[in-house]
This record gives sequence, C-alpha cells and structure tokens, in this order.
Amino acid sequence: MSGEMNNEKFAYWKKVIVMLCLGWTVIWIYRTILNPILPEIQSDLGVTSDAKMGLIFSTFFFAYTMMQIPSGIMADKFGRKKVLIPGFILFTIGAILVGFSPNLTMILVASFITGMGQGTYYGPAYSISSQAIPKDKRGISTAIINSGSAIGMGIGLIGSSFLVKDAGWDWRILLFITAALVFLMVLVFAKNIKENPFETVATEKEAANDLEDKPSMKKLFGNPKMLASYALYFATCYGYYMIVTWLPTFLQEERGFQGSAIGFASSLVAFSAIPGALLFSRLSDKFMHKKVTFIIILELLAALTLYLTVAVNTTTLLIISLIFYGLLGKLAVEPILISYMADNAPKQGYSTTFGVFNFFGMMSSVVAPFATGLISDITGSKVLGFYLAAVIIVVGTIIMLLVNMKKPNKTSATA
Repeated sequence: MSGEMNNEKFAYWKKVIVMLCLGWTVIWIYRTILNPILPEIQSDLGVTSDAKMGLIFSTFFFAYTMMQIPSGIMADKFGRKKVLIPGFILFTIGAILVGFSPNLTMILVASFITGMGQGTYYGPAYSISSQAIPKDKRGISTAIINSGSAIGMGIGLIGSSFLVKDAGWDWRILLFITAALVFLMVLVFAKNIKENPFETVATEKEAANDLEDKPSMKKLFGNPKMLASYALYFATCYGYYMIVTWLPTFLQEERGFQGSAIGFASSLVAFSAIPGALLFSRLSDKFMHKKVTFIIILELLAALTLYLTVAVNTTTLLIISLIFYGLLGKLAVEPILISYMADNAPKQGYSTTFGVFNFFGMMSSVVAPFATGLISDITGSKVLGFYLAAVIIVVGTIIMLLVNMKKPNKTSATA
C-alpha cells in the first residue's frame, strides 16, 4: 500500500511540474505578444508618447502586483484551486477585452483586468510545487517550471513580430488566440490540481508545530533574510521587465533591427535562460549550502551583461550580451531564490509567503516600463534606462550580501 502511495506521489509531482510550466507559458505569451508590435499599436491608436504606451504594461503589472498578497492569503485559507481557476477565467476575459479595445483608455482598463487574473498565479503555483516536489529536487524542478516563462516569451516575441510585421495580421487577432490558450489552462487546472493530495493524520505535536509555523507579520517582515530577498527580487525583476517591455522597441528604433529579426533577437534572452536556469538550479540543489553564493555571483554578472547590451557598439556584441543576460539573469537566479525562500518560509503559509515575495518583485514591473518610457521621452533614447536597471541590480545584490555575511544562529541556519 505504501509503495502505491509513493508511486502516486512521484507521478503527481511530475504532473505538477508540467502543469505549472504550461501555466507560465500562456502567461508569458500574453505578456510579450504586444511588445514587438508596440509601434503598430501606437500608430493604430494614435498615441505619440512612449510613456503613455508604457502605461499599458505598468497598469497591467500594478493590478498583478496588487493581487499578490490577497491571492496568497486566500489560497492558504480557501485552497489554491479555488483561487487559480477564477483567476484564469478573469485572465481570459481580460485578454478578449484587450483585443476589442478601440482606444488606449480601454486597453488600460482591460490590461488591469488581465493583470488581476494573472495575479492569482504566483503564490498558489509555488505553494503547490513546494508542497508536492521533494526538497532535494526543488531547485531543478522550479527551473523546469520557470522555463515556461522562457518558452512563452519566445513564442510571444517571435510569433507576434512574424505574424504582424511580416505576415500582415491584425494585432488584435493575437489576443483572441491567447485567450483561447488561457481557457484551456482553466480546464487543465480543474482536472489536475489536488488540494492536500497526500494528507496524513497529524499527531498532537505536529499539529502544534503547524500552528507555530504559520505566516505572521513578524516572520514575513522581521527576518532580515526575508527582507533582503524582497529587495533583491525587486532589483532582479526591474531589469528583467525593463528588458521585456522595451528591448524590441530599442532594437528597432536605436539599433536598426527590422521585421522578424526584432522578435528573434529579443527572444534570445528567453531561450538562453533555459539552460542557465537548469544548470545553476541543479548546482544549487547539489550544493545547498552555497545558494547565496550562486545568487550573488549570478546577479552581479547579470548587471554587467545588462550594461554591456547598450554599451557595446556592434550588433554581434549586442547579441552576445543578450545571450549572456538570459543565461545569467532573472530566469537563471529565480529558481535558486525561490528555493532559498522556501527554506526560510513558514511551512503552513507558502502561498502567503510567495505572494509577499512576488509583490515586492512585481512592484518593479509597475515602475520599470513607465520609468524607461519617461527616460526615452526626455533623452530621446532608452540607453539610460538600461544603465539604471544595472545599478538597481547591483544595489539589491549588495543588500543581500551584507545580510548574509552575518553569522546565522545555530537554530535558524538554513541556506
């Protein structure tokens, strides 16, 4: 009987990896499908300001960020499935509304709705994975889950640039296709997600420990390691969402890329991230006591490659810099950060903890698109926006380093 239970657990956590990977794929198809075709959308809507176009993404990410903590709390209280499915239904409706929007104001409203729907994913998803996946496989499994982001990003960037710029499709059709994919994920979640799938009867001692190990303001905001993680994730996401939002336009307007080349060049960040994430997360699983070392090194190298992306003068060096940013950047370091957070998080409040963690990270996604667009309006170039992102990453890394230089107490040392 126990053998059957172990086989069922093994089959379920592998299913969780595939399911959550697909969830990130459709999320990132939506997030990047508009980016290469911003000039076409801008012309269609009669918008003249880059900062106003940046508001499309800032509005979306504001709603997404706003939902992080509430969705985490609701998932811990009512169940992950009861939060994820309504969220993805709202995501479907929002994507359809963006496709029907006749002006920028309506797109902003629809983007807000879509952001609320997507905002139910992060905390519940990583709560499901943290519960189902064995601890010694958590890093590599999270990397595989996160590879959905890279796959979706590649599909969104290449697909939209080819279909709209080369094949002449109306950009609105892409939103309806995306909405259909999102609704398919609703059906997948409904069929496959299990709440406490292998629950056992707890002893009185275990029950008491569970009560003590629930999230609280002190545990979430009184632990310097948690606060440093929040700060670093903000910095990491700032650089990434600046790249995701404005790299295609930068390549077209300031480096002379045209047509599908814009999408292919931009997608290099996504595709190169997959081997980087798998490699470094596997190493962090093998050398679990070195997680912080991996995080610090990867963050500093990511800042350097982000700087080089706009500092170099040739297309070849620019492409190389983008590949290395993908290899060493957010998608490579995020699985290690998530594993680090899971080691330090209250075990009865994973959804809430990851919701708070992602709230701080996604705050940067609200600021970065608009700030970089504003810099572009003022200076006529987005170069300073790239430099600012690199500086923010370095500052976040220094904070993480300083906090972890302190010798941990014997009872609290985990990572």
